[in-house]
This record gives sequence, C-alpha cells and structure tokens, in this order.
Amino acid sequence: MSPISAPAARQQTLVAGVGLTERPHKSRWPARLDLAQSVSGGILALFMWGHMFFVSSILISPDLMWMVTKAFEGYFIFGTPYPLIVSGVVAVVLALVVGHALLAMRKFPGNWRQLHLFVSHRKLLAHEDTTLWWVQAVTGFALFFLASVHLYQMLMHPGAIGPFESAARVWHGWWPLYLVLLLAVELHGGIGLYRLAVKWGWMDSADPARSRRRLRTAKWALTVFFLVLGLFTLGAYLRIGHAQQHLVDPVYTPAWLANPPTAEPPAWWPSWLERPFRTH
Repeated sequence: MSPISAPAARQQTLVAGVGLTERPHKSRWPARLDLAQSVSGGILALFMWGHMFFVSSILISPDLMWMVTKAFEGYFIFGTPYPLIVSGVVAVVLALVVGHALLAMRKFPGNWRQLHLFVSHRKLLAHEDTTLWWVQAVTGFALFFLASVHLYQMLMHPGAIGPFESAARVWHGWWPLYLVLLLAVELHGGIGLYRLAVKWGWMDSADPARSRRRLRTAKWALTVFFLVLGLFTLGAYLRIGHAQQHLVDPVYTPAWLANPPTAEPPAWWPSWLERPFRTH
C-alpha cells in the first residue's frame, strides 16, 4: 500500500476536525428559555381567565359591562375615556403571545420524521399527559393565528368595545372566529397551567400519581367552567347584536349619562362624573 501523501494527510486531518468547535457544552440558556416560556405562558393564562370574567360581565347587565370597559379606558380616573390605554395593554399582550409562541416552537417537531415518531410514541404509550401536550401544541398553533387577528382588531379599534359595540361585531360575522378561539384558548390555557404545576412541582405530595390525578381533575373542572361561561357570554352578545342589527355603529350609553338623562345615577356614582358621557 502506498503511503499517504502529505496534502492528503493534511486534508484528512482537517476533515476529522470538522465539528469539534460545535461539541456539546454546558449552557444555562435552555433553562432560561424554559423559565421565560413558563412565565410568559402563566401570565397569558391568568390574563385569559381575567379577560373572560371581564367580558362575561354582560351576563349581569350591559351597564356593568360598560363600566368595566370604561375602567380600562381610565374614565373613572381622568373623567374622560382614553381608548389608547387599551391599545397599550393589547400591544403588551400581543408581544407576550408572539414571544411565548417563539419559545414554544423550540419543542415542536421540526420535520415530518420527528412528527411521525412522536405520533407513533403517543399511540404506543397511550399516556394522558403526552396526549395533553399534543392538544396543547395543536391549539397553540391555531391560537397564533386566531388570537393575532382578535388582538390586532382590538389594537386598531380600542374604542369599539362595549355592550352594543362588541355585540355588533360578534353578530356581524365575528362569532365563528370567537367560537373557535374560545375552544382553543380554554383548552390551551388550562393544559398549560396544569403542565406548569407538574413541571415546577406545585401542589406536590408524597404520592406524585395522586397529585397528578388531582391536578388533572382541577384542570378539567376549570376548563369546563370557562367553556360554559364563554358559551353563555357569546350567546348573550349574539342576542344583543341581533336585537340591535338595524342600528349603524351602535354605541351604548347608560341611561343616567344620556343627553338628556333618562334615569337617576346609582347612589355610589361620583357626582363629578354625572355630566353626559356622549351626545348622539
């Protein structure tokens, strides 16, 4: 066998050294990214529940829903509403949604082979937590599009929120999006909080299996509660929208703030806010 020439030997040495600089090494960044994903997801899930309570105030009365809306616009502080405050809040939420989605994509299957392997393992294991992760991944993918549409609309039209204004939007073509969004966000958020509790050891006990069963029971109870609340809320907005469908750009104003007023304000209403809110 003939000896290897010097250039060939040098080439072999270079080829053998390829990738040495990319050898695995310890890094805290995966843990930091995991923590950022957990924090952003937890904030969004809690915001989702708070948001559901706010919009469901319509089930009590249009006046209460109007008050909640104007509170977010600073009306009870400044004496006049500033819808741009809502735009600021929406912009922060939208940034959290985008950031959380980018962090979560790290764990998605990256190609068809990885997806096929995961689906095969999920069927083989038949483990509820693995299936819950899959449901969360699918609903998260859907939410990136559905939630972005909704948030963009709120960002650009923050003043179009109220008992009549929101009902008109729901009635005139938005209710299918809101229905799918409701299902996706409640499943995704509920599963996310459950997985956070398992991941970080919240509510741990001496019997981990029993703790998980309790967490799953609580998770499904909360999911069902918010789904039912959301469906009743969507139905209320559809009913109001149907009743107001003959109006063009309807705006709700409490009777005591109409011009002229047609009712006395509540006993607790601040006297300095008794002037007409809007004129028509």
